[in-house]
Amino acid sequence: MNDHSTTVHELREVVRQFVQARDWEQFHAPKNLSMALAIEAAELMEHFQWLTTDASRALGEDAEKLAAVGEELADVLSYAIAIANELDLDLATLLRDKMKKNALKYPVEEYRGRFGPDDKRQ
Repeated sequence: MNDHSTTVHELREVVRQFVQARDWEQFHAPKNLSMALAIEAAELMEHFQWLTTDASRALGEDAEKLAAVGEELADVLSYAIAIANELDLDLATLLRDKMKKNALKYPVEEYRGRFGPDDKRQ
């Protein structure tokens, strides 16, 4: 199973079954899950904390470091999915709607190759 053959629904079920088997629903209030998500995101950031931009991109060439980053990213994704499960949010719809808003906020013709309105590179 990989990204090409796995649906968001299947991922949600993996998380749901894991949580249910441990009777963790009682601990999975959105407040708790959002804090756990932030903690895991911080653990992910630790892997990149003192690296240059180029070094952060080259991290993928080190299998051990890449595996550690992958584990933290999986934790982040797990908690994001758990929040969606807890609040019955449709992730596919949310992401598509947010990308539409982002496209309006950051039009290609104005932001291509720029990171924000104060970027004077163009």
